[in-house]
Amino acid sequence: MNELELKYGCNPNQKPAKVYRADGGELPITVLNGRPGYINLLDALNGWQLVRELKAATGLPAATSFKHVSPAGAAIGRPLSDTLKKIYFVDDLGELSPLACAYARARGADRMSSFGDFVALSDKCDVSTAKILKREVSDGIIAPDYEPEALEILAAKKKGNYAVIRIDSDYTPAPIEHKEVFGITFEQGRNNIELDETVLDNIVTKNKELPEQAKHDLLISLITLKYTQSNSVCYVSDGQAIGIGAGQQSRVHCARLAGQKADNWFLRQSPKVMSLDFAEGIGRADRDNAIDNYIGETYMDVLGNDVWRKYFRTRPDVYTAEEKRQWLDTMSGVSLGSDAFFPFRDSIDRGAKSGVSYIVQPGGSVRDDLVIEACDEYNMVMVCNGIRLFHH
Repeated sequence: MNELELKYGCNPNQKPAKVYRADGGELPITVLNGRPGYINLLDALNGWQLVRELKAATGLPAATSFKHVSPAGAAIGRPLSDTLKKIYFVDDLGELSPLACAYARARGADRMSSFGDFVALSDKCDVSTAKILKREVSDGIIAPDYEPEALEILAAKKKGNYAVIRIDSDYTPAPIEHKEVFGITFEQGRNNIELDETVLDNIVTKNKELPEQAKHDLLISLITLKYTQSNSVCYVSDGQAIGIGAGQQSRVHCARLAGQKADNWFLRQSPKVMSLDFAEGIGRADRDNAIDNYIGETYMDVLGNDVWRKYFRTRPDVYTAEEKRQWLDTMSGVSLGSDAFFPFRDSIDRGAKSGVSYIVQPGGSVRDDLVIEACDEYNMVMVCNGIRLFHH
């Protein structure tokens, strides 16, 4: 197949729309089910590159949950604790494959942002992963292949309209890429930089203890940032992104946004949230909204009326700022990556509030010394690798 006709472009008024290779070659994708849209394919192709690189860097199956050309989550296939199984709503699915664990992590880190996602998997989609997807609101999936039963499960989603794409895992694009804006064509070399542990050698802080798990997490942050709309910052813990701040003009705003998401991920695991008494029959999306509201500051107002009855059998106690801070203060060992240098120490101070112990960034700011000084104050390990990862 040389080209694929699309319903429309980014918006319904943008017609006609299609995808094809500029060199006239065969497309490396095959649509097995449904009809992917323009944005679906942008998410699919960016997501595929991300998971392929995560697999190459860590040796473990990888998954990402993409929304609007940035990942909402990305992870490798590490086993899930009982707590994570519960907050990711997979505790009733029995034994999960490593690939299913990767997707549960990628979807579960920021479930609100992942609602209606496009999924990318590094490995053949198995039944275990398809069973998770079967009950989630999702637009489609791209993977190098599918087990027959997994394909059958996925093809039944969205009344048979779920987009299922198979990609040729051997496909390598041309070294030069093109992009057209306002009738003008841009040309650049593809960002083919390989990110492995060698990019973590230049530790600039007093603390130089960088354990293997932290190296994996820092690589996950860098590879995730490589396919996240800039400016971007990524918090990672235990093999998964737990907070991604994308597309902000100010780097500290990226750090704050990602940090807030990381905090919410950790607060979901607190005893107070884990013990919430949900109303009978409430769906996963409503649970996500209820938890987000409960964690948020505005929930004190919600408790003043009967809105809580929509979500809970019994009225929950207010989760005070002091209680939340006490729980968050137990968070540690988090890795933080930035796609460009930190111009001020403010992002380091924000990271410290979310348990950041390890940082990777390009360095090169005239204030690098002040940023390093801030890391030393918190006894953090920071790598300056000289690699900028802007993505637009």
